Amino acid sequence: MDAAFRRLIAQHLSAGCYTAVATHDDAIIAFTESFVKEKGIPRDQFEFQMLYGIRPERQRELARAGYRTRVYVPFGSDWYPYFVRRLAERPANVWFVLANLMKP
Repeated sequence: MDAAFRRLIAQHLSAGCYTAVATHDDAIIAFTESFVKEKGIPRDQFEFQMLYGIRPERQRELARAGYRTRVYVPFGSDWYPYFVRRLAERPANVWFVLANLMKP
């Protein structure tokens, strides 16, 4: 899954598409940072997206580094089904969410 995500990021950015990289994974973030630097892709061509409350310090680090950062807030009556689908897609997310909810 990570390799496919990296390929899609590279394909979209290389094609000049505005790309939203929605991840909390440091390896994917590092790949994106390295790829755009290597290819000379301007920072206004992409953004990082993260869920509200998950890794807020990392969100701030990216913003301070000059990256566009969007914080996603699921709300309304469909927030819970959305949350459950995300967990089902990648069971490791359960531990990731729990660990990050316990951080100050």
